[in-house]
Amino acid sequence: MIMENEKIKIPVWFWIFAIIILLWNIMGVFSFFAHTLITEEALSALPENERALYAEYPLWTNIFFAIAVFFGFFGSLGLVLKKKWSKMAFIISFIALLPQMVHNVFFTSSMEVYGVAEAVTMPVLVVLFGLFAIWFSDYSIKKGWIG
Repeated sequence: MIMENEKIKIPVWFWIFAIIILLWNIMGVFSFFAHTLITEEALSALPENERALYAEYPLWTNIFFAIAVFFGFFGSLGLVLKKKWSKMAFIISFIALLPQMVHNVFFTSSMEVYGVAEAVTMPVLVVLFGLFAIWFSDYSIKKGWIG
């Protein structure tokens, strides 16, 4: 049993992973704004098939996108601040990203537009990163590094 006055030493690699997760989620927030706030001018500069792809995203996918990236961002902030609630934020983010990724890959023409490898790579990375964030926050809670 750890005494209250004992301080748990957090390894340097915890901070490295926490910062990487934070940076990943900041990129997710930027991606969300770039996707949802694209100007007509920028949209018109895209090839026709990419413009058509943008039209295939229903409103609910943008809502799930927002939930996923903002809960992921808040979860990563919580991780850096050593808060236990970061795990729940990552779980909510993950639950939101799954239907969005499934829709983007299997219910749009993204594979025809970008090719299978390009259309599938980023969604797979996002899912894996989401799982890692949940695992890492859970592991950090069990180690007593966050609470």
